Amino acid sequence: MGGSADHSIRESILKIFYGVQGTGNGHLSRARAMCRALSQYPDVDVTWLFSGRPRDQYFDMQTFGDFQCRGGLTFHSRAGRVQPLKTLRHVDLLQLRRDIRSLDLSGYDLVISDYEPITARAASHRGLPCVGIGHQYAFCHTVPERGGNALMRAIMRKFAPVTIPVGLHWHHFEQPILPPIVDLDHGPLAGHGSENQVLIYLPFEDQTPLLALFRQFPEYQFYIYAPVHQWRDDGNLHTRPLSRDGFRRDLADSNWVICNAGFELISEALQLGKRIMAKPLAGQLEQLSNAAALEQLSYASVEERIDRRALEFWFDCEPEVARPCYPDVAASLARWIYSGCVDSVETLSQQLWSESDIPPPNSMSSW
Repeated sequence: MGGSADHSIRESILKIFYGVQGTGNGHLSRARAMCRALSQYPDVDVTWLFSGRPRDQYFDMQTFGDFQCRGGLTFHSRAGRVQPLKTLRHVDLLQLRRDIRSLDLSGYDLVISDYEPITARAASHRGLPCVGIGHQYAFCHTVPERGGNALMRAIMRKFAPVTIPVGLHWHHFEQPILPPIVDLDHGPLAGHGSENQVLIYLPFEDQTPLLALFRQFPEYQFYIYAPVHQWRDDGNLHTRPLSRDGFRRDLADSNWVICNAGFELISEALQLGKRIMAKPLAGQLEQLSNAAALEQLSYASVEERIDRRALEFWFDCEPEVARPCYPDVAASLARWIYSGCVDSVETLSQQLWSESDIPPPNSMSSW
């Protein structure tokens, strides 16, 4: 793996065990893109495992077939801030340990983890190589970081340990990092949508004050995706339950996106050329670091608090900036996996950035 290939796996079906952190819908979007890409190879068989939420809280999962589900680990938040004590109180370490030890990886040729701790740790316990594909693995390298402390950084790096980390980010920052896996059709992509339509995805925030704030801008139509069960149209406010197809349609039709500083949605919005306002989840190292990267790259307006003044400035003064155009990373990763991961991650990074509109890293000599 990473340097030499076991060509014997090509003599039969390539069996992959693929674990996905299911707490965020961004991980699911990335998994769907990888599922489509891997399905192009008829002699590849993938078993999917998702952890982090109850099975009945997943939606639009048909593409993954008879997937496995475990409790895993997740964090709790309230009003846009992580609650560390509540998070710790709800961690069932005994069940986590049982899930890790009981996970059957026998007969699989490759283990992949999208920041999923059970799969990653089960592979480690059995001495199996594990490829980690996800944004969090970019933090194995020197990328913009903000907030947190030494303990939080250690937890982030040890949460789902892998032997071959394949990090994804909006820019390579002169590191062996890949562009994002964007869950969009690769072909002609929409640029700007309706001039006055705004997509809102702030699931960790208190929705009531947000609705009152958005109502103060009647010239804009706000499409708000939140943990609700029914559609509601109230003047310029259009509240929608979480859904894959409806969300993608409203994202394409919107000119503006307001969201937390998660990775996948912002990647899709950048690819579609949307104007972005990001509010990082307070106390969450990854989102705070994403905010730092967005500011450094001038890809979004970053706000610690979304209020009337911030929105007025954003709507009236938000400058046009160049948006990145990323290649089909999922297809390249699927081809890399199918061929036995022979090429190094560094080589893959150079190849993919050269296919984007961002110049590739200057040199691999320092890697």
